[in-house]
Order: sequence, then C-alpha cells, then structure tokens
Amino acid sequence: MPKKNGRRYSNEFKQQIVDLHHTGTSVKELSREYGISTVAIYNWIQNLTPTFDNKTVTKEEHHILKKRIIELEMENEILKKATVILAKNNNHN
Repeated sequence: MPKKNGRRYSNEFKQQIVDLHHTGTSVKELSREYGISTVAIYNWIQNLTPTFDNKTVTKEEHHILKKRIIELEMENEILKKATVILAKNNNHN
C-alpha cells in the first residue's frame, strides 16, 4: 500500500525525533510540531531504541558495549594470528 504523503525521512532525522521523545517530548507534541503521524513516530521509537533483554539501554551504555565488541574482535584476531604462529613453531620442532 503506498504511503499517504510519500515523504521519506533520513535516518538522522528519525533518530533526532526519537531522541527528542527520550528527553521528554510527547509523541503527540512531536507529531503536531513536525507533521509526522504518531504511528510513524511510535514505529521509529520501537526500531531505533536499543534494547537488551527487554531493558532499554542508554546511549552511553550502547556506546560502551560497541567499544567492547570492537576490543574483543581485535583480541580475537590477535589470538588467531598467535595460534597460527605457535602452530608453525611446533611443526618445525
């Protein structure tokens, strides 16, 4: 089914609306001010709010978790390379 007004919003704009909601602006106010349907805003909130085990994660916690994932991926790569080096050394002995 085609969209009523055919507007497309950037992900940045959607995130700004969600952020405004998280800072206390009601969905109804956002809808009135920006001319966006409440249904669209509720969908954006649901899709753009990070959750973990039905618990909302703050942006700070999300940032910390992303940083930790990157660190663990780097450690994983180092361990893989070390395993290859150790295996080569053991084969030569």
